[in-house]
Amino acid sequence: MKKINFSLDGKIALVTGASRGIGEAIAGTLADYGAHVILTSRKIEGLQKAADKIKAAGGKATPIACHVGKLDQIDALFKTIKDTFGKLHILVNNAATNPYFGDLLGADEGAWDKTLDVNLKGPFFICQRAARLMIESGGGSIVNVASVNGFRAEPFQGIYSISKAGMIMMTNTFARELADKNIRVNTLAPGLTETKFADALFSNKDIYQYAINKIPMKRHAQPEEMTGAVLYLVSEAAPFTTGACIICDGGMIL
Repeated sequence: MKKINFSLDGKIALVTGASRGIGEAIAGTLADYGAHVILTSRKIEGLQKAADKIKAAGGKATPIACHVGKLDQIDALFKTIKDTFGKLHILVNNAATNPYFGDLLGADEGAWDKTLDVNLKGPFFICQRAARLMIESGGGSIVNVASVNGFRAEPFQGIYSISKAGMIMMTNTFARELADKNIRVNTLAPGLTETKFADALFSNKDIYQYAINKIPMKRHAQPEEMTGAVLYLVSEAAPFTTGACIICDGGMIL
C-alpha cells in the first residue's frame, strides 16, 4: 500500500496574515514539510521575525508586505511572486480583521467596508490571481481560513460572521470552477483560538466563559492545532478533496 505523502518539497506557498497567530503557525508547518513559504501581512517587521524563525529552523521563507484589502498591493504582491519564483502551488488565505465588536444596529459603513475589504474582497482577488498563476504552474491547492462564525452567528460579531459565511461560499464556487484545472479549493473553519486577533473575547471573562461553555472539549485552541488540517488539504494526502470545510472547534457547532 502506498504511503501517504505529506511532503511539500519544491512547492512555493503563499500565506497571508502570516506575521502571527494562526497564519504564522501555518507558515511554519508548511516550511517544516519542505515548502518555500512567502509570508505576507501589512507590516514587514512582524513578517521578518516570523521568516527568521522559519529560517532558524532550517526552512525557506520570504517576507513581503501587502495590505490584502488594497487591490494595488495585491497586484504588486503577485508581480513580485511571478518575477521572483515564476510559479505558485499553495495559497493559504488567512488574513482577516474584525474592527467592530458590537450589535449590527450600531455598525457604521466604515466598519462594514473595512471588514469586507479584508475578509472577503481581498481574499477573492488573491484567490483569482493565485489560481491564474497556479494554472501556469500545473495546478495547486488553496485553503481559505474562515471561521465557525461563518456557520453560526455569535453575539457582537455580526459583520465578521457575514464576511466568513461569504468566504465559505466563495471557496465552494472557486472549487467548482477550478476543479478541471487541477486546483483544489477548501476551507478551514477554526473555533475559539488564542491569538491577538481574539483579544476581545479573551479579555472579557463573561464572554470567554460563554464561549467555553459551548465547547464540548471545554477549552480553547492554540494556533498550532490548526496546522495539521491545512497540511492535509495542501498535500498529496488530499488529492480528491475539494470544496470541503474542515471545522476545528472542539465540537462547538455540533
